[in-house]
Amino acid sequence: MKTQVYNQKMSHKHNKGVALLLVIWVLALLSVIVGEFCHAMKTEVNITRNFKEQTQAFYIARAGLLKAVSGLITLETTPPKTTDTKLFSDEDNEDSDTVKWRINIDIEDIPFEPGVFSVNIGNEAGKVNINKAGQNLLKMMLNGFDLDDQDKAVIVDSILDWRDENDFHRLNGAENNYYQSLAEPYECKNDFFDSVEELLLVKGVTEEIFYGGLEDLVTVYIDEFDGEPKRRARKSEFNYNQININYAPEQVLLALPQMTGELVQELVAFRKEKDLTMPDILEIVGAGVYAEMSPYITTATTAKSPFYTIVTEGKIQGSPVTHCLEVLLQIDTRLDKKFKIYKWIDKG
Repeated sequence: MKTQVYNQKMSHKHNKGVALLLVIWVLALLSVIVGEFCHAMKTEVNITRNFKEQTQAFYIARAGLLKAVSGLITLETTPPKTTDTKLFSDEDNEDSDTVKWRINIDIEDIPFEPGVFSVNIGNEAGKVNINKAGQNLLKMMLNGFDLDDQDKAVIVDSILDWRDENDFHRLNGAENNYYQSLAEPYECKNDFFDSVEELLLVKGVTEEIFYGGLEDLVTVYIDEFDGEPKRRARKSEFNYNQININYAPEQVLLALPQMTGELVQELVAFRKEKDLTMPDILEIVGAGVYAEMSPYITTATTAKSPFYTIVTEGKIQGSPVTHCLEVLLQIDTRLDKKFKIYKWIDKG
């Protein structure tokens, strides 16, 4: 009898232990489920917040783009009277006295709820136009590359042959007979370049040269209207055999004759405060360097291209999320909207 009671007690304790173990397992399982649910919800919240902030940053960047376009149109219709190239001054904007809108200068962050946007505006007059530049300027742009005079002559003559309308090749150039003899033949264009990437088709231009810096030195856009063939360029004071040194990227400055990295930094530092004039350049680089580079440069405020590259970045206050847009467009008051977009790069 005692043994039976003892066994009943042990069985009861065993059942209680199993029940407790089951409860613990159920609680553990529920904890895992709740944890996974909380993690999933947190992830969803973060995704939603990031999407919201990315969208906000995009439209802030777009606001910066539109503000810059508005300024460029104003500049086109009311050219500045000073050498300091301000893009616009909006009297209704209380910040207009403190913000200077200038070409080729990083503009300080400008508030736009719920964040800020930054803008940098480049002008194609600071690059070598391979559709219009003459032999000397084309040769100068190759200064920064490890090429001998013969290699440079091949590239320059081949560029000129590619864009001219005849089939007669220059001394070191190439026309249809050369390109048709290649393993993968194609025709010489005998017309203007439509993109800088076309240079890769030109005799002498290798990928190493092109992606090694040449693509950043050149442009193909000329002053044309209504998309007419390239020959309808309007008259302007811009000389395609000179670059506007106030709009030139550092890579272009380095290609100028006798230019050094140190002199480039001095020029860049100076133009952060105001646009360079020819006397300013003479004082910075010295008479010897100035004599070599002066035929290739200009500082005239009228010597600008109607083509601009606007890089704008939208930022959210208190968030790492940003959005960057790079847009190349033409500003022309004869256009219906006064501007025309040629390239839009959404860098996210």
